[in-house]
Amino acid sequence: MGRSIAIASGKGGVGKTTLTANLGIALASLGLKTLIVDADIAMANLSLIFKLHNSPITLHEILMGEANIEDAIYAGPKGVEIVPCGLSLEGYRHADPTRLKQAIELIAPRYDFILLDTPAGIERCALASFNAAQQTLIITAPDAHSVAAALKAKGAAQRLMSKPFGFVMNMVREEKGELGREQISTMLELPYYGMIPFDPEVRRSFVENIDPVIIRKPQSPAARAINDIAYKLSGKRLEEISPEKKPSFFSKIFEKFLRKKGV
Repeated sequence: MGRSIAIASGKGGVGKTTLTANLGIALASLGLKTLIVDADIAMANLSLIFKLHNSPITLHEILMGEANIEDAIYAGPKGVEIVPCGLSLEGYRHADPTRLKQAIELIAPRYDFILLDTPAGIERCALASFNAAQQTLIITAPDAHSVAAALKAKGAAQRLMSKPFGFVMNMVREEKGELGREQISTMLELPYYGMIPFDPEVRRSFVENIDPVIIRKPQSPAARAINDIAYKLSGKRLEEISPEKKPSFFSKIFEKFLRKKGV
């Protein structure tokens, strides 16, 4: 059965959706069968990134019981597959988030990874995402407000048996006043899983509605960092990855650390 992971932040504005999109593409590029689910049934931001928000069948129809999840799977870049969400207010009003778990369990055997882009906060729809995923990866910016919200998301995931296994620091500028990874790890009581530097190319992809940075600028700092995280998630041995996709020196060190910790 595929590994289902809720990508959660606890608050908006920390780059969770952008990371989910790029990480899914990175995993698919490693030859792993990967599905991304836009589980934010109110906003559908991930679907906007892939320009799938006007698809004839979306997660709304699945959660209303009007369609099967197989009918809402669309092809994305680099082999990734996507279940988009619609922007219809009517669809949102009639969607039953509790149907999500059954839908994910139905298709899980087909995939190596299923990434769920969760809504911000810990409201009903976010809780449904945690309930549908085996594990949770926490995303936070390096500031106290973001970490406090991430801590709430972690607690919600734990209550719903979606095991938090690590955190990723996003939009790191290395400026005075930012929290360091050791501080955040202590606050969240989770292992550090990666750091994505602030990269203007990421914002450009979002603002201009063009291809995700990992496709458009694969050598950019953010794209390299996301590839490193995908490598760590994949569990692939170095020799299984083509030369252009081999991880950095720091990734190899981190892999040894994870093995010692049993992650």
